[in-house]
Amino acid sequence: MEIPAATRMLNQAAYYLHVRAQYRTAEPLYRRALDIREKVLGAEHPDTATSLNNLAALLNHQGKYEEAESLFRRALEIREKVLGTEHPNTAISLNNLAEQLRSLRKYEEAGPLYRRALGIRERALGAEHPDTAISLDNLAIFLRNQGKYEEAELLCWRALGIFEKVLGAEHPDTAINLNNLALLLNNQGKYEEAEPLCRRALGIWEKALGAEHPDMGGSLNNLAQILGCQGRMGEAEPLCRRAFAILEKALGIKHPSTITVGKNLVLFLREQGKEAEAEALERRMKE
Repeated sequence: MEIPAATRMLNQAAYYLHVRAQYRTAEPLYRRALDIREKVLGAEHPDTATSLNNLAALLNHQGKYEEAESLFRRALEIREKVLGTEHPNTAISLNNLAEQLRSLRKYEEAGPLYRRALGIRERALGAEHPDTAISLDNLAIFLRNQGKYEEAELLCWRALGIFEKVLGAEHPDTAINLNNLALLLNNQGKYEEAEPLCRRALGIWEKALGAEHPDMGGSLNNLAQILGCQGRMGEAEPLCRRAFAILEKALGIKHPSTITVGKNLVLFLREQGKEAEAEALERRMKE
């Protein structure tokens, strides 16, 4: 088998496992593809950058943020040097690195990268391309984290219009946007608008990915937060409990996402006077 075909098959197999949250099985396949491409194609080949990007995305999902950041930076350097600063693949790397930096709370560095990626995509792909919508959505999340709700909301609605028009109302990327928009509206106290959007996102995820996928856990947690902000603890707790169970099974109890949802569940339990159960969960997360 030719080397390009072999690495393509490794990446396809790894991606298949990756999107199904089988991260530990996918990782050695991504690493093997990267190793082959570095040896055969060279450290600065565009395909090597693709393998770096794929592996970094997987590491991010596993909570290995520092290693992921290093690989995203390498991929960006290669693409800028080989493909140019205005290439759509360079925009992918800018966007991914910005997302990683946001996860690490390196906001000052992340902001300009988000805006640069968006500019490239608007110029190279057009204002209504799905990748442009992804950049709009990600920039909106970044602005939400900084409390710039009005600007973020405008970008989020614009992204939703693109996703629904180009990809359809039931596409997983539409669900990501719906989820982000729901959280943004929730932050502004617009609970009646936020809740149906979050429920719609949850329905799309369950249909597309299945009831046990980690993204389902995130979406359930978000709906629980929206209900909790309205004082509906009795409805919120079972959703958060289900989210925690999904994430613990898929990612492990020490994963940052599992810990975040576990802390939310502790709060819901305490709000309802279930102190003993809350303390037991806290101990289990610290073990």
